Amino acid sequence: QVELVESGGGSVQPMSSLRLSCTASGFTFNNYAVRWFRQAPGKERQEVACISDSGGTTSYAESFKGRFTVSRDNAKNTVYLQINSLAPEDTAVYYCATAEAVRSFGGSFTCYGSVHWGQGTQVTVSS
Repeated sequence: QVELVESGGGSVQPMSSLRLSCTASGFTFNNYAVRWFRQAPGKERQEVACISDSGGTTSYAESFKGRFTVSRDNAKNTVYLQINSLAPEDTAVYYCATAEAVRSFGGSFTCYGSVHWGQGTQVTVSS
């Protein structure tokens, strides 16, 4: 059974840190780049970051550069999203998805589409 499962969310105070995990099963995980998204209440889903199949290349949406770090451990079939200095505006459901395609050109790296999705993990930041 093909599955992506996010974990690591929770209710935290501002300025805390969290590390979210996205663990895959049922398919060859290291064949895929992986994208992280988030969707805040009443807002559209945003892409946060993408990491290549090997983990050697990453990209971040402009709004997420600095406090967000994506990494992966293919031996564990897991991709991580480290979020530091959490703020109330980071409250959202965070999702991972395997990318359908990537483009790497001239120093830029972009992920497109999605193949598999997880169910999401809730992050709530409040004092």
